[in-house]
Amino acid sequence: MQGYFTDDELKCPCCGKVLMDKSFLRKLNLARFIAGFPFVVNSGYRCPGHNKAVGSTSTNHTSGQAADIKCIDANRRYEMVLAMIGVRMMGIGIGKTFVHCDNKHPVHTLWTY
Repeated sequence: MQGYFTDDELKCPCCGKVLMDKSFLRKLNLARFIAGFPFVVNSGYRCPGHNKAVGSTSTNHTSGQAADIKCIDANRRYEMVLAMIGVRMMGIGIGKTFVHCDNKHPVHTLWTY
């Protein structure tokens, strides 16, 4: 399986660093493969300063173990979430325009925004 994501789309928009966790990226690539359609990353790695600027208090993105994937189509959102569950992402958050996934939660967790 090929890697679907580039450093450019995963980097922090503030500082340009790309400090993604390899285990998380393997799961994200596998979920993308299972879903069978492109995942467009809205937010990958965030440095602590950028994380604070967007109002987050979580360390999911700052640890490189999270991504927010653009998704506005309900059917695609459903398939995306199924794929993320299939690869055992630990946290999945469903919003109207994106799906968050992370490998940082201590137990499997699903929520809506």
